[in-house]
Amino acid sequence: MLPTPFDPARGRYIHEIARSLSRQTQVRVFLAQMRYPRVPGLAPRSVLPGRVGADYRLPGIELETFSYPAIPGLSRALNGFVGSRALTPRLRQFAPDLVLAYWIYPDGYAALRSARALGLPCVIGALGSDIHVRSGFNRLMTRHTIAGVDALVTVSEAMRQTAITDFGAAPDKVHTIINGYNTAVFHPRPQSVMRARLAIASDARLIVYVGRFVEAKGMRELLAAFQLLSAADPRVRLALVGAGVMRQELIDLVRAANLSDHVVMPGGLMPEQVAEWIGAADVLTLPSWSEGYPNVVVEAIACGCPVVATDVGGTREIVNATNGILIRPRDPLALRAALETALASRWDRAAMAASMQRTWDDVATETLGVCERVLSAAARRRMT
Repeated sequence: MLPTPFDPARGRYIHEIARSLSRQTQVRVFLAQMRYPRVPGLAPRSVLPGRVGADYRLPGIELETFSYPAIPGLSRALNGFVGSRALTPRLRQFAPDLVLAYWIYPDGYAALRSARALGLPCVIGALGSDIHVRSGFNRLMTRHTIAGVDALVTVSEAMRQTAITDFGAAPDKVHTIINGYNTAVFHPRPQSVMRARLAIASDARLIVYVGRFVEAKGMRELLAAFQLLSAADPRVRLALVGAGVMRQELIDLVRAANLSDHVVMPGGLMPEQVAEWIGAADVLTLPSWSEGYPNVVVEAIACGCPVVATDVGGTREIVNATNGILIRPRDPLALRAALETALASRWDRAAMAASMQRTWDDVATETLGVCERVLSAAARRRMT
């Protein structure tokens, strides 16, 4: 998963890790894309359509794209196998020492099969829903993949414990490496300047959401909560920053609730533009049903912006009484109350921002350390 022109927020943290890793060691990034048939009714429901070509590039990484055929839902049991068949010859040509993959199934499983076919160790990074939202065949293959890897990296301690208790991962193979953020982009900015730049009224009470437009991000609950807020306070505004399969549904819901003058949807934006919206905000919200270690929450706090988020995954490892409010998921009334409280509270924004210092280089160094330990263990096994 990597950012693309049609979904610029997707996999942004993977791009950042790969870019930082590339400054420390030789890395080639393979972007696998499912190639769906152009048949009405067979479009995927959870991802935006579109593929990038072989000439697609991202800053700071050596990138190679490829695709393989898939049918939404129907080919789920085969995606890991087919993806591996497409990946293996590309890995063989590159001849790496180790394979590092993200998203356990099907991407991680495909990488694991290819690595084993070439006699290479494999490390997989779990991101959130690939552990927390698994059922049926996906759950079975997630457990199978975790059992086969040389090491598993999780982005929160909560995810590490889930991998161990729910999926049988060996504790000594699971390593928590929390995400960082781009310190050159996400930092405090003068709110008045950002609002003037984005045409937001100086007296507005601005709530910002940043992320993908999918059901599991709590988008319907957010609009329901905001409708209640705006009925009580006409100064409240909501910015939905992102893209996704729910975009048209969200537009329709906003119109049906007569909120068009209160809600703005600037689209999927680059990190520098995201930072401007966070800088203009009074509160950032993330009402997800499931998360790993939500990076936008880290970025908001680094900008000195308080957060209202659901208490899922590793979010409680980030949010505390000094920087935000946690609520239960799927509860519009609780979300409304927390947003009201956050908007009315006095926050020490400078102290909030100063508490965040972790960079993507830190993440890459720790990730590389796990890979080096796996390589050392593999070398010892060969000598015995």
